Amino acid sequence: MEKQSSSKLDRWRDKYGALVIALACLYSGISSWGQNWILTSVLVFGTFVCGAFGFFDIKRAFKGKNSR
Repeated sequence: MEKQSSSKLDRWRDKYGALVIALACLYSGISSWGQNWILTSVLVFGTFVCGAFGFFDIKRAFKGKNSR
């Protein structure tokens, strides 16, 4: 089996995808602030969770890059 190289978009998505989703949750949470508190709290919680995933994805990518 051949090892297929991933495209530049796939590598970018692996590294920064969760942070983009976290920013989208943050924007949606801010724009819905005061209208629906359940939705706002879910979006703000999603911002923290996706932000943590994104932070550790970037940390893992830089650690793997430095070990080569």
